Amino acid sequence: MQIRNLLIKTLSTFFYVGYLPFIPGTFASIVGALLFYLVKESIFAHTLLILVLLILGFWVSGKAERIWNRKDASCIVIDEVSGMLLAFMFIPYDIRIALIAFILFRILDALKPYPADKFQGFSGSIGIMGDDIVAGLYTNIILQLVLRYASFKTS
Repeated sequence: MQIRNLLIKTLSTFFYVGYLPFIPGTFASIVGALLFYLVKESIFAHTLLILVLLILGFWVSGKAERIWNRKDASCIVIDEVSGMLLAFMFIPYDIRIALIAFILFRILDALKPYPADKFQGFSGSIGIMGDDIVAGLYTNIILQLVLRYASFKTS
């Protein structure tokens, strides 16, 4: 059981990023952006990474919540990494877009627009992962619209 708990803690804190003493969710979002940078050339790799992290996130986050005996403990950050990667889905890499995506994702994650606010009420994996998935999807939709209909040129 101890090795299983160690694995759950390691994955849910995204390899201990969640243990940072302040703003662990923001640092986890930065990690998500860095992971996107690593896979930006391959839609397949990006999609696979998102799927793996979502599956792992749903598997470990509820268990981690029970281990720490705290609802959506701040050290659980796999949800932020997953949400940030969703925000970048089908978005061309450009440092300006990446910065906008990061800021927008953090704002939407904090504001919890509908239905993210509803997910927050659930305990377990749905409550932990749901709001960040919504924030990531909303960020992506906004970026897609801006890139399609604004005169924003990528380099």
